[in-house]
Amino acid sequence: VQLVESGGGSVQSGGSLRLACANSVFRYGRYCIGWFRQAPGKEREGVATIDNTGRTTYADSVKGRFTLSQDNAESTLYLQMNNLRPRDTAMYYCVAYPGCGTTQYWGQGTQVTVPS
Repeated sequence: VQLVESGGGSVQSGGSLRLACANSVFRYGRYCIGWFRQAPGKEREGVATIDNTGRTTYADSVKGRFTLSQDNAESTLYLQMNNLRPRDTAMYYCVAYPGCGTTQYWGQGTQVTVPS
């Protein structure tokens, strides 16, 4: 499974960014895919996931601000991030789980910075 993230950057507090993850996990039929993030000195945190049925889950810290979506071919996962805050500053990683099992594939990460 190949994962290529893009769309990170620096944005002022209250601004928006959209991350993209080009992927091939859809070829497995059943799959889960989502985003994790890790800020310096902090533990890795799950942000949001979606499965092949379209069911989504979000961390409480991003509910109402972040939205997952996919293109029609399911080959690109998007994370629309609105009302960004300094605490959202982190490296964001796309993670895929073929079959929604324990095997994980990680992208290289994309940095999101929201200066305080």
